Amino acid sequence: MRTYLKSALILCILAVSCSRDVYRGWPEYLGGPDRNHYSTLSQITPENVHQLEIAWTYSMPDSGQVQTNPVMVDGILYGITPSVQVFALNAATGEEIWRFGDPLIESHNTGRGVAYWTDGREKRIFHTIGPRLYAIDALKGTPVSSFGNGGYIDLHLGLPESAAGKYINSNTPGTIFEDLIIMPVRLSEGSDAAPGDIRAFNVRTGELAWVFHTIPWPGEFGYETFPEDAWQNTYVGAANNWSGMSVDRKRGILFVPTGSAAYDFYGGNRPGENLFSDCLLALDARTGKRIWHYQFVHHDIWDRDLPAPPNLITLTRNGRRVDAVAQVTKQGYVFVFNRETGEPLFDINEIPVPPSDLPGEITWPTQPIPVKPAPFARMSTSLTEADIPEWIADREKILEGFKNYRKEQWAPPSREGTLLFPGYDGAAEWGGAAADPETGILYVNANEMAWVMQMVEVPGAQVLQALSPGERIYSTRCASCHGSGRQGNPASGFPALTGLKNRLDKNKVSGLIASGKGMMPGISLPAAEKEALLRFLFEEETESTGSTNQPVQEIRKDQVPFVSTGYNKFLDANGLPAFSPPYGSMTAIDLNTGEHLWRIVLGEDPQLKKMGIRNTGTENYGGPVVTRNGLLFIAATKDGKFRAFDKKNGRLLWETDLPAASFATPATYEINGRQFIVLACGGTKLGAPKGNKYVAYALPKR
Repeated sequence: MRTYLKSALILCILAVSCSRDVYRGWPEYLGGPDRNHYSTLSQITPENVHQLEIAWTYSMPDSGQVQTNPVMVDGILYGITPSVQVFALNAATGEEIWRFGDPLIESHNTGRGVAYWTDGREKRIFHTIGPRLYAIDALKGTPVSSFGNGGYIDLHLGLPESAAGKYINSNTPGTIFEDLIIMPVRLSEGSDAAPGDIRAFNVRTGELAWVFHTIPWPGEFGYETFPEDAWQNTYVGAANNWSGMSVDRKRGILFVPTGSAAYDFYGGNRPGENLFSDCLLALDARTGKRIWHYQFVHHDIWDRDLPAPPNLITLTRNGRRVDAVAQVTKQGYVFVFNRETGEPLFDINEIPVPPSDLPGEITWPTQPIPVKPAPFARMSTSLTEADIPEWIADREKILEGFKNYRKEQWAPPSREGTLLFPGYDGAAEWGGAAADPETGILYVNANEMAWVMQMVEVPGAQVLQALSPGERIYSTRCASCHGSGRQGNPASGFPALTGLKNRLDKNKVSGLIASGKGMMPGISLPAAEKEALLRFLFEEETESTGSTNQPVQEIRKDQVPFVSTGYNKFLDANGLPAFSPPYGSMTAIDLNTGEHLWRIVLGEDPQLKKMGIRNTGTENYGGPVVTRNGLLFIAATKDGKFRAFDKKNGRLLWETDLPAASFATPATYEINGRQFIVLACGGTKLGAPKGNKYVAYALPKR
């Protein structure tokens, strides 16, 4: 790795300033261990927010999507670039102090932030590049040689041998508790996924401290909720935490939201409730022992991962104060629990849900729905033919498809197509919710995009045997997203794979298969199978490579009989949503009572705006920041705006155009008596133009 160092002069200046001024920072991901996106800073007010101006910008050496919520400690801002280099800036001026990483080594992570640790003497930044977790000297930008293997550990550490060589990554910063860092990981969503065990590492040495098995081993609680051999990780994996965690440091309780078991969309080979997938786990932060858990989706076949860390908040219930934990979900629900006991603070009903008609699939008969709060997004059951707008293209064709889709609440994946609304990216997504710990009010932005989930049968062994080796692998591992003819699905973010030999280097494609990119996780393939796939993609295989004369090979147990046709939004021929707006919203929810206080449309679709259709909202990625004195800040929308609202009523107070759309959560801090709000502007997602800047706003200097 190359390390870029500025003169020590900047550090000296900051050290002098630190002894003279009080920094009121943003020391952790999403503002603190409670993940509340909350600030008590008060220099910027509802009355003067319209005076905000750009205080400084930092131009990154590369451009592209950045999802980072930066941290600010002791006058230094730490962020990540699109190529996953980590940097340190003077938080008052934006001047670079150091940068760590090699821009020539392409990484396909999308970093959402870093973790900071100090014992009062040493100061370390923890940052992931691919499967490696680095400990970096926070002042110098160099790896800490005493940590792991000369400064890093491999995040396969602590997983069973079956996970060796399998795809593993980390988009979200780890959670610090005392001398431990507990790491979220992103894994494959196929049956080749590694197990999603929760693991803690020593921040000084990198040594493994404890492991919690999310697919229970024999003798462990929940073992009977999977097939008896599922723990061996030969055909079932994941149930991982990828979205981050919250921690109650006073009580020593770690709150871990988990995702689905893999394969994500068919579970015929994993009958049962499948603990601890789709759970909120309350673990002893020192030992990893389970204190309590709650499962939000039984036997998940919808990819309903818990998308964000829960909020730790204190509420008033029945006249007494209760320390609570609130978890937002992709379905648009908020579940609220007593932090110590796991007791729900609002009733939760287990409702009957439709069975699957796919052979071998055994859906769980009920799913949990909270009585309060009401959903903060619309549901598929709320859409009717009247919601198919007159302005869309090919309306009759859209209507015909809409009539045939399954739209029941919790309708399972199906051959005819199931309307998933809220969609795969959820109502709540990884940006998470902001919460005011003094009032008990939660502020959550929602995606309101419908997607179509459709299943197709995997070709039988005889059909697969007739294909060339590379096409056989493509048909079972790639076609569901990129299409049987490699035509891709650009509207949903999956590019065409035709003509690769004229566009990309084979070594680069080989790296993409292993590392993943964007929505695509990496695929773990034996070397011979990977080479065969590359030959097929680069049109180097001949049609006669496969033969029906060869003995028929049985489909392995990890090759499920049905797969999804991919991530397909419910769009018209022009790429516009095929149903009525809003497509993005913001809701304020009083968690003391469970009542909604207000709800507004968030964003403006640029294409529809040109057609004269206003107040549409847009898909949005990245969360809000809320302040004690009444402000709610959020970017997140593809229209490239940064907005401030009155948190009491949702009234727009200020908005500005960013240099590129910011699909990230802002951070706010004060240095030298001046409050800043900074956010990463990388664009790229949702078709927004690329950008390469971090932008800091502040009131004019007096």
